[in-house]
Amino acid sequence: MSEPRPIAPPDAVTEPWWNATREGRLMVQRCATCSHVQHYPRGICTACGARDLALVESSGCGTIYSYSVVRRAPHPALEAPYVVAIVQLEEGPRLLTNVVGCSPEDVRCEQPVAVAWEDLPDGRRLPLFTPQES
Repeated sequence: MSEPRPIAPPDAVTEPWWNATREGRLMVQRCATCSHVQHYPRGICTACGARDLALVESSGCGTIYSYSVVRRAPHPALEAPYVVAIVQLEEGPRLLTNVVGCSPEDVRCEQPVAVAWEDLPDGRRLPLFTPQES
């Protein structure tokens, strides 16, 4: 890659999540009011509207819910082909990510995956997923 991939900067809500990625920990939010688990970090619970949310560590395991193979990269930092996937985490939420460590042709729905990390220039890490044996 000739330049870094475009990543949104942290804000007041996402900074604790990004800080956990520096330690290789994938976090999800849990609502203290209704116990709903969600990802990506937000200021309110998407189930009940409460604001009492806490980050809890995810196992980093899940399955591919859906995916698409991108064959024409929209940015010079991204090398096609690559897989964009929605991964259903064991804890329940779905995460938009990339699947790496295999040929795009080998990716399939309901495939077990585990978190892997891409180091970013500022020390944060981006969660990606790799296929696991079922």
